[in-house]
Amino acid sequence: MFLELKNLHKAYGTGENRVEVLHGIDLGVDRGEFVVLLGPSGSGKSTLLNIIGGIDTADEGEIMIDGESMSGMNEKRLTQYRRRHLGYIFQMYNLIPNLTVRENIEVGAFLSRAPLDVDELLHVLGLWDHRGKVPGQLSGGQQQRTSIGRAVVKNPDILLCDEPTGALDYRTSKDILQLIEKVNSRYGSTVVMVTHNAAISAMADTVVRLRDGKIRDIRNNAVRVPAAELDW
Repeated sequence: MFLELKNLHKAYGTGENRVEVLHGIDLGVDRGEFVVLLGPSGSGKSTLLNIIGGIDTADEGEIMIDGESMSGMNEKRLTQYRRRHLGYIFQMYNLIPNLTVRENIEVGAFLSRAPLDVDELLHVLGLWDHRGKVPGQLSGGQQQRTSIGRAVVKNPDILLCDEPTGALDYRTSKDILQLIEKVNSRYGSTVVMVTHNAAISAMADTVVRLRDGKIRDIRNNAVRVPAAELDW
């Protein structure tokens, strides 16, 4: 098992204001697998993604990636862990406004010991003709493509996607999902995607449905539906 989550618990606040967000999450993900964390707002899916990404910490439990435990890592080691293993795609693009498309992607490449070829990636992303533009000259979809490029160029083991189409229209959302699908198949990145859109779950290998901080069920799709064929 490439990614293992064991008995994860997380709460916020103290005393009567204490809110339990995750209640004993156990999950295993194989290398190269495409996993969707599905659930409504408040189900704990984004908190779970942030804990996997080292952005937040669990109160109890353990995370293992490729046999390496996050438990007890100091801040320096945690930074190395994020650089080595993880790429992030968020709903908000978080691009550097005065850098070009190429330069924003190269920021990710500088964090990696074995980055992908930037020129090749620009072609894969459909951004070659826009490589010299700054974010203010791009559409929302082009900015999200650039954000994906910055995450993927690191050649990460795991690509974490937090509602990556949440700010996009239907057609652009489909384009972005097809791009993430291509990254998963072409580069072999393990993908963990958070969404509240049940239709998107059909493109995954595994669907983990969360509610009130607990896993309600885990379903394996016998056949993945291509992103281009999704409808909602």
